[in-house]
Amino acid sequence: MFPIIRREEMASGTIILNEIVAPMIAKKARPGQFVILKSHEEGERIPLTMADTNPEKGTVTIIYMVVGKSTAQFRDLKVGDSFQDIIGPLGKATHLEKVGNVVCVGGGTGIAVLHPITRGLKKIGNNVTCIIGARDKELLIMEKDMEKASNQMIVCTDNGSYGRHGFVTDALKDLMDAGQVDMVVAIGPVPMMKAVANLTREKKIPTLVSLNPIMVDGTGMCGCCRVTVGGKMLFGCVDGPEFDGHQVDFDELNMRLKSYREEETKCYNEYCTMRDAQ
Repeated sequence: MFPIIRREEMASGTIILNEIVAPMIAKKARPGQFVILKSHEEGERIPLTMADTNPEKGTVTIIYMVVGKSTAQFRDLKVGDSFQDIIGPLGKATHLEKVGNVVCVGGGTGIAVLHPITRGLKKIGNNVTCIIGARDKELLIMEKDMEKASNQMIVCTDNGSYGRHGFVTDALKDLMDAGQVDMVVAIGPVPMMKAVANLTREKKIPTLVSLNPIMVDGTGMCGCCRVTVGGKMLFGCVDGPEFDGHQVDFDELNMRLKSYREEETKCYNEYCTMRDAQ
């Protein structure tokens, strides 16, 4: 069992933070890697990239949005409760190197995934500008953490309720037009990552994205997390989760992510009805 020692509700309760005791994972985990969690014996296995680790405390931190039955079950766990299973660290760690001026672009819960990567890039001497965005101020997360992890930060909201009015790609384009950008890391909703990759492709700026395909075992055996990169079929779990954004077939990824949307919504609604009736 893996007890929860800290729990926070973020973005009006739609996004949840859990700090979980998992000493062996905390010791070995590197930026960009993920874990697979299960809340109880009959629960679904959910892959989540770690937002932070603390080897001294022996904890890992995950941040997730409640979108279906399984994440709703996660949300119902309180401090002192435990996840039954956590396996990891899984996936390839981010290749961190000093390249110069790096722009890290995050949206939604992708900001949590971006956090340790941004911090790592700054730590080795890059000049890191962070752009984070959300549809509305209430949905923005980890602003102070990202500000600390970067050299400069720009906050955007689609509706102009906070920070700069507009998309993160608008801010990125301004930075690209104003000066040298040596590398871009973009993590967030698929349409956002696709838009960033299309923008940087024009100027041939290396662009790293982190993909979130449907996943079951996380070790390359089931094939559910297959993605097309550079015309080749790769697995998000063992070949990724990070790939060259200019080579990713985002349309295929988006289509596969929608495969079980109807069933997911039905299960979520049934679970909430049952829970509210108790």
